[in-house]
Amino acid sequence: MDTLLRHLYIDQASEENTLAILLIDKEQSPLSITDGFDVVILLINNVQDITWEVKHYKVGERRVSFHFLSQAMMHQTLIVGNHRRLVDWLVNGKIVFDRNEYLKGVKERIESFPPGDRSKKMTIQFTKMLRRFEEGKTLFENGHSFDAFSNMMHALHHLARLSVIQHGFYPEVTVWEQVKHIEPSTYKLYQELLKSEESLEKRIELLILATELAIHSKTLNGSQHFLSLVDSENQYLISDLMSIQETEDYRVDLELLVRHLVEKDFVSCFKAPTKAEGIMKTYYQFQKN
Repeated sequence: MDTLLRHLYIDQASEENTLAILLIDKEQSPLSITDGFDVVILLINNVQDITWEVKHYKVGERRVSFHFLSQAMMHQTLIVGNHRRLVDWLVNGKIVFDRNEYLKGVKERIESFPPGDRSKKMTIQFTKMLRRFEEGKTLFENGHSFDAFSNMMHALHHLARLSVIQHGFYPEVTVWEQVKHIEPSTYKLYQELLKSEESLEKRIELLILATELAIHSKTLNGSQHFLSLVDSENQYLISDLMSIQETEDYRVDLELLVRHLVEKDFVSCFKAPTKAEGIMKTYYQFQKN
């Protein structure tokens, strides 16, 4: 069987663009997310475009998913954090080809988690937490308890990932096991919500209160990447802020983040007249620490 699998990737290893190849075997790594496949083959290449292509095979009785991932896509995915399985594959996959120890360097980067990467991932998770919290709170206030609870639980999951990142680790598939050791208070809250015999409404109220406190305590660290991109001497239109390239990965929630920072006095608002009488433009100025 190993020989048959090898036939799938051996020719790719000789390609100039191929940087590394890993195998993830579900039998050997039962916690790995393989989307129902018995084996995942991950090939990383240096194609310039941001690409992630997949091919499916049947090798004997085993289902195989072959992923072709550009290094640009890999780096973007690691920062955004929308495919946690990728971290698991990179850390736990069996290396079958590694040109010039490329993958060794990737693993070292994951383990060291450079401050620049960490800061951006924290802001991404913080803005996602804000979004889920605001939507959950609004739904609850309007009597939609089930949807409110779902959103608030998502907010709690983003808080968990933010906490893990803040302590210098990549969030793994088993993120709550990480939180259990890193931030016991957040883990305890999660346990209480799952095991509580209180009514759904009471649990949502507890979630809202706890999440508000967490947002307050993590605002500075959670916003640091964004705040590092602006100048306290300048005033910005929201369109100016949205056009900053480095905010691309959390731009969808940037308005919400700015509004939150205004409420927390990290940002001041200024009005300027337009050509239309009675209509004013809003400018934002940031308070540097």
